Amino acid sequence: MRLSAKPGIVVIGELNVDLLASGLTDPPSMGDEILAKDFEVVLGSASAIFATGIRKLGHEVTFVSQVGRDQFGDFCVDALRAAGISTKQVSRRRNLKTGVTISLSGARDRALVTYPGAIATFSAEQVPSDSFQNGQHLHMTSYFLQTALKPSFAEIFRQARKRGLTTSFDPNSDPSGAWGKEIWDVLRETDVLFLNEREALKLTRTRTIKSAAIKLGQQTNCVVIKLGSKGAVAIKGGELVTAPGFKIKVVDTTGAGDSFDAGFMSGYLAGSSLTECLKIANACGAMSALKSGGSAGQPDQNSLNKFLRSQSQH
Repeated sequence: MRLSAKPGIVVIGELNVDLLASGLTDPPSMGDEILAKDFEVVLGSASAIFATGIRKLGHEVTFVSQVGRDQFGDFCVDALRAAGISTKQVSRRRNLKTGVTISLSGARDRALVTYPGAIATFSAEQVPSDSFQNGQHLHMTSYFLQTALKPSFAEIFRQARKRGLTTSFDPNSDPSGAWGKEIWDVLRETDVLFLNEREALKLTRTRTIKSAAIKLGQQTNCVVIKLGSKGAVAIKGGELVTAPGFKIKVVDTTGAGDSFDAGFMSGYLAGSSLTECLKIANACGAMSALKSGGSAGQPDQNSLNKFLRSQSQH
């Protein structure tokens, strides 16, 4: 069944599997063994979780990436296709291994161990020239993880905007903690920027969310700062808006931030108000956290509407 016409999305970025051990009561220590309540092999990567989330909300999605010609690569491509996402621009490389993230998840937080594999060598030279042909919006993420692609983020965004696409960017954390100045070049080409609370404070070297939002808002059209269970903050054109989170029984937080991004962008591209965009985003993030893995709990438009109606009655 064909979905309703909504702006087409292009996602350029990393692709890997997640090996997800969930239900941990304590964090692991080297030399010890702990037990998980469940284990799954699921589609991973922030880029792919965003892609599946916004696809479920009715947008056509084209994914641009590379994986190895191996079992995990087959898994990733099959999962994207099953979600209705175009994989024509996902290249398969015999000489590379598909990336893997081991996710150790408890009720309140998680720890990740990542083998980058094909992610680390994916570069701008492997992004086809016609990648933007069927899209109205470009999303990119995992800036610090994609070492070969990282220097080209700003230029890719510039080229997309020249072709009339809007852009969104969720850099995720810098493992080095340095947050180098070159990231600001990307921010200046970004229409919607997503960060969590810690990332926003580290990047801006400020002490409060409000001051971070204001500083970032001077470079980027719209800034969204995710606050987990506390909700989120957004600023656009000097207007600062906050929205509370939803009270849920968390199963797994893997990918909740990327599901949040997908919900926000779907509302934003539809012309919704900042307040409404944050409400949709918080709902998508919460619903994602109700199930294990990054994409299993992501809502379609009907289940999202039902969730929002049920929450408004509380």
